Amino acid sequence: MRGRFAEQLSERVLVFDGAMGTVLHVAGNSLDRALPELNLSNPELVSTIHESYVAAGADVLLTNTFGANRLRLAEHGCSVSARDINLAAVRLARQARRGVHRTIFVAGSVSPAVSSSSRAGVRADERAEVVREQVQALVDGGVDLLVLETFGHLDELVEAITVAAEVTDLPIVAQATFTSDGLTPAGETPREVVKALTGLPVTAVGANCTLGPQHMLAILDELRDAGDLPVGVHPNAGMPRRTGRRFTYPVARAHFGRYARRFAEHGAAMIGGCCGTTPGHIREVVARLADLRPRQANPVTAVPKPRPAPPQSPLARRLARPGFVLATQVTPHGEPEDVERVRGAGLALVRGNFGEALRLEREAGVDTITTVTAWDRSLAALQADLLGAHAFGLRTVVCETGTPVPLGDYPGADGIWEVDSVGLIGLLAGLNSGRDHTGLTLATRTAFHIGARVNPGAEDPDAELSRTKAKIAAGAQFLITRPVYELEGLSRLVTELSGVDIPVLVAIAPLSGFAEAEYLAYEVPDVTIPPRALSELEAAGKREAEVGLALAAELLDGARDLVRGAVVVADEHPGKIDSLLRQEKSALQL
Repeated sequence: MRGRFAEQLSERVLVFDGAMGTVLHVAGNSLDRALPELNLSNPELVSTIHESYVAAGADVLLTNTFGANRLRLAEHGCSVSARDINLAAVRLARQARRGVHRTIFVAGSVSPAVSSSSRAGVRADERAEVVREQVQALVDGGVDLLVLETFGHLDELVEAITVAAEVTDLPIVAQATFTSDGLTPAGETPREVVKALTGLPVTAVGANCTLGPQHMLAILDELRDAGDLPVGVHPNAGMPRRTGRRFTYPVARAHFGRYARRFAEHGAAMIGGCCGTTPGHIREVVARLADLRPRQANPVTAVPKPRPAPPQSPLARRLARPGFVLATQVTPHGEPEDVERVRGAGLALVRGNFGEALRLEREAGVDTITTVTAWDRSLAALQADLLGAHAFGLRTVVCETGTPVPLGDYPGADGIWEVDSVGLIGLLAGLNSGRDHTGLTLATRTAFHIGARVNPGAEDPDAELSRTKAKIAAGAQFLITRPVYELEGLSRLVTELSGVDIPVLVAIAPLSGFAEAEYLAYEVPDVTIPPRALSELEAAGKREAEVGLALAAELLDGARDLVRGAVVVADEHPGKIDSLLRQEKSALQL
């Protein structure tokens, strides 16, 4: 059993059980007491709950050991031996699977060493020691894997993984908990959690507790896109409501089951329930996943098939899956608010140098798409910068020719280009093939994901289409439009490119008001502002920013059927972008 968990995880979606504490509470036990102690004082009740989850179809049973370490037990005034409680918990879970003719794993549940309120008064070495004691008892009892769950501080999760791996080589599932703002209680993003766990001895990562099914879907997507480990989600059955001395949860089984299906379709390898979920919820999950459970064509293969190497670019990973890709565009200025502006966006197009992109990746925890311009740069300088960026981990770039700054008394003077955007794309494609700009063979190949700009509003659409095809022929792998304000040109472009297998992302830039719209319509070449937008903004008065945002939202909604994703431009008006991003993310989750 111990060696089969990773194999099963590669073959099918594994359904974990639901809440233990909630069901014990419904049975009349106060949440103020040490619920793991019931493994000794009321083993029949704990066994009945395990057996109910087995009957519901769960593949994994978690032991009734959340908080079963000596520090947490002491917080509840329980002086019973933590080791005895853990050994009894494993025995009860193992007994529940006897006589069942399918594989059921017993997972040892391990919580943070202390509650959040007690964290400040407990040293890290004390926390590590109590985790070590509990893990050792669970391993001695005979669990098949360990589940480190509901960790709100990344440092504690890393600490617990390290300790557990020193005790045993059993599979470890590491789960953090996230609040409605998409961060752990300590403020870490899903991407930061996955990056911190990459390279540690964990079999899978996941999220549990705090959030209901809808918000958990967004967390799943971010965890999945941040790395290559299998991902699991275990949401609550909604927000708790206190009725007298008892807590109840609102999410019905059917709603929970619908989202379980969506979790699986979004790539979840493990699905279960946390607070408020019951055997009825898990039975619904099993029914909803009945036709999706196999994860590969030949599930009886003795050794799992090796997983193909994923694309190096986070954007490429997103585009390789179904669904609409959403990003934001920013021009960072090195200020702290820049980090806060893009934190949680997950994917950002950065109009700045590679250093700014690296800063945002490290400080804000987002994946970046970096704009590279060819203007006023030699091929050798461009190549050196690109190779350096690749060495630091940047992978996704958008190639532009660039626009020269005004030169003295001659603002119309042209710049100096050794290559334009097409040549820049060719340079990147050569580096990916292991050749430098002179054609010499490099020691290693790069893995850039190469993008190019396209303008659906160009005055000469035929010339724009011809140039776009030249970019694709040079090696462009995706396209990002210039900001568009109407769908007719975008639809025409997409139709013209229908025979070319290349994803297109549309750039949406909310208009701040009539003055900006009028300027773009009459003074900026190759920009089309529809008459309706002009008239509505002119009539809006003080509500013009609100109307501009509504027009952008309408445009974004209409573009979903035409393109693979969107980049919401926040360069000039960052204050009004957040609501549009939240609105679009909510729409994508429905």
